[in-house]
Amino acid sequence: KSRNLLERLRDYEDDVLRFMDDPLAPYTNNQGERDLRMVKVQQKVSGCFRSMRGAEIYCRIRSYLSTCRKHSVGVGEALECLFTGTWPEFIQVKLRETGLDAE
Repeated sequence: KSRNLLERLRDYEDDVLRFMDDPLAPYTNNQGERDLRMVKVQQKVSGCFRSMRGAEIYCRIRSYLSTCRKHSVGVGEALECLFTGTWPEFIQVKLRETGLDAE
C-alpha cells in the first residue's frame, strides 16, 4: 500500500501539488464531497425521497445555499432573499453583466 501511494504521488506530482502553483485550484475536493454528503444524510434519515420531484427540489435548495455560502452570503441572508423574491448581490451583479437583469 505504501509503495502504491508513493508511486501515485510521483506519477501525478503535478496534479497533487497544483494548488501550490495555481491560486484558483482548491486545496482539496472536500466541498464537492460535503455537497453530496447532505443528500446521502437526508436519504439515510428519511429512508428515501418521497418522489423524484421532491429530490429535485431538495437538491435545488441545497445548491442555492451552497453557492451562496461560497460567495460569503450567510444562510439566513440567502433564505431571506429567497423568501422576499430578491437575489443576493453576487447574483444581481452576474445578471447585470449578462444583460439578464430583472430590474
